[in-house]
Amino acid sequence: MDKLKFYIDGAWVDPVTPSTLEVFNPATEEAFARISLGSCQDVDRAAQAARRAFATYSDVSVKDRLVYLQKIIEGFRARLPELARMMTLEMGSPITFATERQATVALFHFEEAARVLADYRFEEPMGGGVVRREPIGVCGLITPWNWPLNQVASKVAPALAAGCTVILKPSEIAPLSSMLFAEIVHDAGIPAGVFNVVNGDGPTVGEAIAGHPEIDMVSFTGSTTAGVRVAKLAADTVKRVAQELGGKSANIILPDADLKAAVIQGVHACYTNAGQNCQSPTRMLIPRAQRDATFAAASEAVGSIRLGDPLDPASTMGPLVSQSQFQKVQDLIQSGIDEGATLVAGGTGRPAGLNRGYYVRPTVFGDVTSQMRIAREEVFGPVLSIMSYDSEDEAIEIANDTPFGLAGFVQSRDRNRARTVANRIRAGRVYLNGAAFDRSLPFGGYKQSGNGREFGVFGFEEYLEVKAIIG
Repeated sequence: MDKLKFYIDGAWVDPVTPSTLEVFNPATEEAFARISLGSCQDVDRAAQAARRAFATYSDVSVKDRLVYLQKIIEGFRARLPELARMMTLEMGSPITFATERQATVALFHFEEAARVLADYRFEEPMGGGVVRREPIGVCGLITPWNWPLNQVASKVAPALAAGCTVILKPSEIAPLSSMLFAEIVHDAGIPAGVFNVVNGDGPTVGEAIAGHPEIDMVSFTGSTTAGVRVAKLAADTVKRVAQELGGKSANIILPDADLKAAVIQGVHACYTNAGQNCQSPTRMLIPRAQRDATFAAASEAVGSIRLGDPLDPASTMGPLVSQSQFQKVQDLIQSGIDEGATLVAGGTGRPAGLNRGYYVRPTVFGDVTSQMRIAREEVFGPVLSIMSYDSEDEAIEIANDTPFGLAGFVQSRDRNRARTVANRIRAGRVYLNGAAFDRSLPFGGYKQSGNGREFGVFGFEEYLEVKAIIG
């Protein structure tokens, strides 16, 4: 399943300098494909193509852009099972989840971008003139491995809708679904140079994109450490930088909530995508008096998880993406034990009966304090930290005691009380009482969780410049 070419200027082309990387199936630990690793020269070739294309694509009518988006949507729907299976193979997401969430949510972003574009007013009178919004230009998009197509779509869809041209660098760990997606874009008839894909690693291709003088904007999703590096490189050319970075979201269960239901729901939310999810509620904050009942409910929730072959539709949790991610999570689980947290469920090592693949035991710690590593670091694995509080003010203080601010969660039978608590959480998105994902509402972080917003009209406007015409 080799994908050794890049998609540049409307064609599949060889890299300037041949260099290959194996792609591993995390359920088998075996290589099943190869990609090429790009270079600065490949990025430059893509940037030049995108710059040439921008001159004409930026003037394409809204009507014609909607036609392109609709063709992508149709192609995506037709190949959705294939896209889902590819994500299962490349990053271990169970096939049912990959189909119903990974691939389907990615499709949602194109549907939403089309909806926003159809109704958007690019000019409006203001004061003594007109405010006009125009596409920002050539956009470099750097995406992660945990939601391979969701993160691609959340950037590519609004960029193309806005009239921008793009260069995409998907994660080299899970790049194959993006290569299939490039085929869909090509078949949709997007003009040459508007959409380009260059595979590669962060230190080479990612940094070349961030610093390239022909790229007007860079949108990055990944770790906070890498995001800082991207921002520094982008500063030399004064690029717009949009970033969605790490998270350490708190889930505040208030005393009046249905405790058992809230805990079970919270455990499963923490374990979404095997915990490889930036907004996962990894810190569960509970009234101290409800400690024992919480531990019992959390253990029950863990017992319902079906670990196994991600190609089996019955599996609800697959492996982590790689050996390095597996080892990182093992080290953090061990740190929780060493620092004195109470092990409620799980622990170190592989689950029973799974001796191959990067599987981790779904783990719950209780009696966690804010000083412990598992309470402060983004684990990116199925590890939940339960922390106790004595008052609502203390719960909010614990929730905000983090350098991150991506999301928050509040559970209460009193919606007004939940809203009051949500207003005090320093995060870009707060979910009340298990509310579902909403593709139309803005997504992004406070503090070291990033800047800018994705999804809906807010994500669309990230790719627009504002011009005032006076007189």
